[in-house]
This record gives sequence, C-alpha cells and structure tokens, in this order.
Amino acid sequence: MARHLITSAIPYINGIKHLGNLVGSQLPADVFARYQRGRGNEVLFLCATDEHGTPAELAAAKAGKPVADYCAEMHDIQAGIAEGFRLSFDHFGRSSSAQNHALTQQFAGVLADQGLIREVSETQMYSPTDGRYLPDRYIEGTCPNCGFDSARGDQCDNCTKQLDPVDLINPHSTVSGATDLEVRETKHLHLRQSEMKAELEAWIDSKHDWPILTTSIAKKWLNDGDGLQDRGITRDLDWGIPVRKGEEPWPGMEGKVFYVWFDAPIEYIACAQEWVDAGKGDDWARWWRTDKGAEDVTYTQFMGKDNVPFHTLSFPATILGSKEPWKLVDYIKSFNYLNYEGGQFSTSRGRGVFMDQALSILPSDYWRWWLLSHAPESSDSEFTWENFQASVNKDLADVLGNFVSRVTKFCRSKFGEAIPEGGSYGPEEEALIADISARLQRYTANMDAIEIRKSAQELRGIWAAGNEYLQSAAPWAAYKEDPDRAAAIIRLSLNLIALYAKISEPFIPDACATLRDALGQTGDQPWPDDAGAALSALAPGASFTVPENLFRKITDEERDSWQTQFSGKRD
Repeated sequence: MARHLITSAIPYINGIKHLGNLVGSQLPADVFARYQRGRGNEVLFLCATDEHGTPAELAAAKAGKPVADYCAEMHDIQAGIAEGFRLSFDHFGRSSSAQNHALTQQFAGVLADQGLIREVSETQMYSPTDGRYLPDRYIEGTCPNCGFDSARGDQCDNCTKQLDPVDLINPHSTVSGATDLEVRETKHLHLRQSEMKAELEAWIDSKHDWPILTTSIAKKWLNDGDGLQDRGITRDLDWGIPVRKGEEPWPGMEGKVFYVWFDAPIEYIACAQEWVDAGKGDDWARWWRTDKGAEDVTYTQFMGKDNVPFHTLSFPATILGSKEPWKLVDYIKSFNYLNYEGGQFSTSRGRGVFMDQALSILPSDYWRWWLLSHAPESSDSEFTWENFQASVNKDLADVLGNFVSRVTKFCRSKFGEAIPEGGSYGPEEEALIADISARLQRYTANMDAIEIRKSAQELRGIWAAGNEYLQSAAPWAAYKEDPDRAAAIIRLSLNLIALYAKISEPFIPDACATLRDALGQTGDQPWPDDAGAALSALAPGASFTVPENLFRKITDEERDSWQTQFSGKRD
C-alpha cells in the first residue's frame, strides 16, 4: 500500500470562492485523493482556511464583525460548501489554530538559530488618514512591470511579478482610498532566501517530472532581475500569529505578527496535528517527519499558478533552512486560470458563478464534470454557458445517463430486476472487453500522472464505448430471436455500469454512489486492474434496482437565464 499526502492551496477566508478557485486547487486535489483511495492506497488529504493578513481584516471590517468572529463564521461556511462539492478532505483546518501558532513560532526560532532570519530597518507606506502602516494588500496601484492598474502591494495578479508597496505607481489605501501616503521607517524580520538560492535551485532542478508551468515560474523568480530576494516575514498588523522565537519573546518585534505567507504553508503541517487532536488520526508525524516514517510518503500539492512562487521557494526555504527532518513536496501540480464568458471572474462586479451559487442551481456532479474535463492545465481555459450546457447534455445525460437507463430498464422489462443468466460472449463482447482494457490502462496512466483533462477524455471514451456496443449489439432486436443472446449482452452491460461506478467516482462521486446502491454493491470495490475480471463481477441472479435518472438535460431557457443572472458588469 502506497502512502499519499495531498494538500490543496488553502483558500483565503475573505468570502466564498468562485469556480476558477475551485478548479485551480481543491477540486483536482480531490480527484487525485479519491483515485488513490480507490486504488487501495493510504491517503491523508488536507486543506484549511487561510485566516491571517490583510484580506481577513478588510473583509471583517466590511462585514462589521470582529475579525476572529468573522473567520470562525466563514470557516464554517467554506467547510459546508466544500462538503456540498464532495471535497473529501480528511481534515479542513484553520491557519488561526493554536497548532499553527505554535508551529510557526517554532519554525521562526529554528530559522533564527540557523542564521537565516535578519532584522531589517525598512521603509514602509504609512497612511495618516488611516493612522497606521499599510502592509502589502492594504495598498493597490499600477504595476511598474506591466501597467496593470489593480496590482497589490505584494504581487501583481496580472504578470505575477513580486512587488513591494513602494514599487507601485499611484498607490492608494484599500482601507480608505487615501492617496496621501507617506514612506516611514519600521523594523521587520526577513527570511534570508538569497542564502539558499543554490540549494533551492538544485532541488527544483531535481524535479524532472514537474509540470513546465511550475518549474518555469519557480526559475523565473530564482533568476529574473537580481534573482531570489530575501523576503519579509513580519507585518504591522493586529490580527495574526504574534512574533516569537518558539515560546520566547522576540525583542524589538512586540506588537507585530508573522506575514501570512510565512504562516499559511506551515498550516499544512499544523493541519495534520489538528486532524489528530480532533480524534480523526493517531500520528501526524508519520506523514510529515522523515525520521518518523514519512520517507515513504509521496507528497503532492495542488495550486493555481499565482501560488507557485511561495510553494517552490518560500515554503521550501523554510523547510530546508530549518535543517530538521521535515517532508518536502514531491510533486507540485499547478493550474492556469479559468476565465468567464470572455473576461475574468469578478467578485466586486458580480461576474461569474461562485461556489454557493453553483450548488443552488445544479448538483455538484454537473459542475465537477465540466470543470475537470476543462481544467486549465496547459493554458487558461474559459467557462461559457453554451459549452457547459453542451458538455452536460452530451457527456452526462446522453452518454452515461442514457446508457444506464436503457440497460437497466430493458433488463427489468425482459428479465426482471436481476442479472440475467444464459447466453455466452461472442466476438463483439470480446472486442469490447479488449477495447475497455486498453482504455482503462490509458485512463489509469493519465490519473497516475495527474493529467486531469486527459483522464476525463479517456473516461468519456470508456462511457462512449459502452453506448456504441449497446447500439451495435441491439439486445432489443436480439431478444426477439434469441433471448439468451440478449441476456449475455445485458449481463455485460450491467457489469459495465458497475465498472463505471468504480472508475468514475473521482469525477462524479454522487452519481457513482447511486449506481453502486442500485447494483447492491456495498463496501469498497477493488480497482479494476483486470478489465475482463471486472466485467464479470456481477454474478447472474444478483438483484438490482433501476436508478432514478442520473442526469437531466439543461434547457436553452435555463442556460439563457443563468447567463443573464451571472453576467454582472463587463470588466
């Protein structure tokens, strides 16, 4: 049994996320976790809410709530939505947890002992109007690199260039909108990433199988301009993890907190501690400490491309710099952006579909299938209502749903609600089994490689092969002349449904649960490594029920209505 540690980039606490956020990290991570469990492997799948930093303070202030109360409320909301999308986290934690406080402070102390943290007197934007220093995301302005007019003080979302607030052109406070900003001196701690450039570069170069998107972004940050820079890890904020050296005070850092991008990745580890403390597991260290058994763990991270620099450089610098036996990531699966109807998703403008809205109009399997089969892996992809309607109606309703309905209803009408006996397989059946076997091998290889779109394409092909066989074999015609021949066709087709229920589960778990219930399958079914054996798993005489219609079609009227409802204002 292989062991897989899987983490998804942890979403900010500030509101409900849109479908682009979902397909860029959490959803493909869930597919991989479900697949590995389906293969019989041991999986620990972790995620959490990212609760510190400017976004949390701003969102809480806008909501008129204390930031701690706001974060607790939003964590519960995000956890509920994740459950609605059937995201199978073993634990969904919180970066504000006591475990993450202690572990972040512990890492900071160890890094200081290793000489990798230095105190820096730096200039920082101060807003007389707000009466406070304005760290990174309290400031927006024009990017000096690409001209994007809504760049944040830490990074430009358009070109991904790392920035400091003082770099911005025409900066303004995101709290008050004030433009009369001043540059003042303050003291902060910096992680000496530049000292680790050679070690980080060698580590990245050793990852020959990483996606080009991941390595190209990492190397750009390593080598562009002046190369890898030291990075501030503290901020002048009220909400966050207080700056300490382990359990000891840090002189001169009173009233400061750790920068959210220092503590957020550490939450991956702390989340495992939360998992144990919640009574869900008994040993977090065997997943995270190579001196405690984690050397045989395969660790995979999932994230959008904007998160790659911190996960390929800053977090590994923290891990490697500690000189302690922590588990490093083995594979980083990164994604491009999902756009919406010719533009970008926009929370402020109400453009696009957000996770709670999606679940209010259609069950999760509809969204899971479209998003995963159009995952933005090699380039940005785009959601359109026309494409969504076509994909749902063709793939889910016409191909998979129609096959299940035709087979089960025909069997009930001619043979009753039991797997029919009689008849033997002929050349058509042997050809189908051979075709399914080859397709299944390709599907498994794509899933192992975390090629999400290719996996979905192969899965769709497996569904289509069943439909083509059914149409060609025509049991309704065979039954008139040779009922045993029709029985053999239907017996194989019912076994195909059982196969679909197993291999499709990572993509459409609710529909597959319905199929398993209809076929009377309880417990975990083995992964079908042998297609021939899998397609004879249902014994003649075993009972089944005809399931309700798996998927309904989306009407043109619904499509048009939703397109208008979620259009917002054009960017």
